Amino acid sequence: MQLKVPASFRADETMQLRVPPEGIPGSEDEPDISGQSSISDSSSSEDRRKGRKAPRPPVRSRFAAAFVSRLAPLVAVLAPHVARLTAFLAPYARRMRPHYPRPGRTGWRRWIPSWRQSLGGFLTTLGLSSLFLVVAYAATDVPDNLNTYATQQDNVYFWADGTPMARTGWVQRQAMPLKDIPEDVRWAVLAAENESFYSDPGISFKGISRALFRTLGQGDTQGGSTITQQYVKNVYLNQSQTVRRKFTEAMIALKLDNQMSKDDILEGYLNTSWFGRGTYGIQRAAQAYYGKDVSELNASEAAFLAALLKGAGLYDPTLSSANRARAVERWTWTLDRMVLIGKLSKAERASYAKFPEPLKSNPLYDTGEQSDYLVELASQYAKKTAKIDDKDFDLGGYQIYTTFEKDREAQLTDAVTKARDKALKDDPKNAKTAHYGAASVAADGRILAVHGGPDHRTQGYNESNATTVPAGSAFMPFVYAAGLEHGVHKTRDGAATPVTGESVYDGDDGVPVTTPEGPYWDRSGKKVAAGNDDDKSYGQISLHRALALSVNTPFMQLGMDTGLDKVRATAEAAGLLPSSLGAQVPMMTQGSSTPSAIRMASGYSTFAAAGKHTEPYSVRQITHNGTKVPMVLPKPVRAVGADTAEEVTSALTDSFRTAHPGAAPDGVQVAGKAGTTQDDKAAWYVGTHKAVSTAVVVYRIDLAKSLEPLPLKGIDGTADDSVPYGIWSQAMSPLD
Repeated sequence: MQLKVPASFRADETMQLRVPPEGIPGSEDEPDISGQSSISDSSSSEDRRKGRKAPRPPVRSRFAAAFVSRLAPLVAVLAPHVARLTAFLAPYARRMRPHYPRPGRTGWRRWIPSWRQSLGGFLTTLGLSSLFLVVAYAATDVPDNLNTYATQQDNVYFWADGTPMARTGWVQRQAMPLKDIPEDVRWAVLAAENESFYSDPGISFKGISRALFRTLGQGDTQGGSTITQQYVKNVYLNQSQTVRRKFTEAMIALKLDNQMSKDDILEGYLNTSWFGRGTYGIQRAAQAYYGKDVSELNASEAAFLAALLKGAGLYDPTLSSANRARAVERWTWTLDRMVLIGKLSKAERASYAKFPEPLKSNPLYDTGEQSDYLVELASQYAKKTAKIDDKDFDLGGYQIYTTFEKDREAQLTDAVTKARDKALKDDPKNAKTAHYGAASVAADGRILAVHGGPDHRTQGYNESNATTVPAGSAFMPFVYAAGLEHGVHKTRDGAATPVTGESVYDGDDGVPVTTPEGPYWDRSGKKVAAGNDDDKSYGQISLHRALALSVNTPFMQLGMDTGLDKVRATAEAAGLLPSSLGAQVPMMTQGSSTPSAIRMASGYSTFAAAGKHTEPYSVRQITHNGTKVPMVLPKPVRAVGADTAEEVTSALTDSFRTAHPGAAPDGVQVAGKAGTTQDDKAAWYVGTHKAVSTAVVVYRIDLAKSLEPLPLKGIDGTADDSVPYGIWSQAMSPLD
């Protein structure tokens, strides 16, 4: 299709072309002016005939069209004003525009901008910088999540006397509330690090400029950080020395200073700062360098600790003489600064003339050897009784005050170590698989000492808490207590007949065990009979004397007469775990159960406590960052009658005197009994003195192969020189 232009048409005129809706006649086979073919047009026509609507433009296009249409009137109104403003500013803009080289100047002056240009450049730079800082401040958020090291603390375990025993965790930190940190300590840190802390906006512009200059010029950052900035670096950022990290630190510090109180920031800083010797926070630093809590520090000691914030590796005086010289200089300067800012009197400053020498080493030592076994027991008990989940416990901050007595633990460990060393010397082959479990439990349930093994770092298996070897004849007191408590039944439906210590039983070796219906047959069709040590027979013997002489056969029959269910219930009530008691068969009375040394000591302590049993516990108090954690200590529960407990204790006292005459002065009550097994798999000694029961067991297990007990083969000594009794007597010494 050709478009004919009239001859009268001029180039500067506007011509409009209107196309009728039905199209240009004769153009069916030619493209229309929009560039669409007639096929498309016919398709649209077909759509219209079928009642379909043409597709609508995209939402973005419609929105833009509507926006432009609404903006057009405003543009029309403002356009004249903008034009006048542009015309007014044009001369000034031309004058401010740099002309290089400058006309009318010669030499180097041709390249120097005028004062107007310099002022304009300065104001522009200032404006853009201010705008950038405002945007950066608005865009910076205080992170919700703290660094791992900012929240993780160590758990500290204490002996019964309150002295530190061990700590666990990757970091040594204990958060302390600011109210528990003396003002002298706070101001020693502020004087050394940031005396204007309570008046500054959270950052130091002078310091930041200095730090940025050094970073750009020498590649590191130096100084310039307020305490707020240092706190931000400790808990939100990393320690990388870059301009970007420094800038982010400043932005967060400004915002944090508006969100948190100064006291909260200072508290956080004092609890997260690194002081060397593996410690974070002022509390652990006070303990590591002076062996005391932060509440006990004076201004002089605090001034030294403040020096460590500059770098413990440079100021710990125990590392080198150069360090000591730096530490003394910084300590002196800090105390003088405290006087200058009015936080320390001149008289008090004069009293601090001598440098406060710190301890040679950190008393908060890592666990190892026996302390690991103690920590293991205490941590398990703490989590269970205080309902602390593993995640929270691993984050740390707990102080666990145990029941373990340091002197008693050392004495027990020394006794076992001597026995172990002697066995390795005399019989190295069998001694390699020998184990020595031992525990001391007070009548009120406190676990006072345990021996878990040679070294927890090489053997995590706890020998004092293992339930793998039979109790043997050491189980007899529980059978005796059941008989005294419940009586015996000679007929199935008859009434119970009371039992006393004078009740007589057959003490001969190999006496068949009977029931009201007759002999007791095992599953193989054999009569079950009891046996005594060395196949010795004693004839008719009282139960009291039978226990004193450790005669087995009377107690096997006593258990059947009393009822194995009652024997089991009595043993559980006295402190033995149900899971360790095994099958309810006649051999139960011969000590087929497998209690741990801790549980055996706890069971015997029930008799010492006049028949009341208190569940053994290893933790007396738990705090979290100084705040008490709710926990309920076990209460005594009546297990057997007081008369029963007294009679059992009397028989055990005679047992001790008979086996070891002269071992204790007359009039001193010491009760105890040896325990042996028919298959020579374990040897025990359990005894009580001054309301403390100690159980010792010797056995052999090859841990590299299985947990099956092996024959002792003489590792336990002889009847006259029993290894378990030797350990027990040394651990309980003196018996007075």
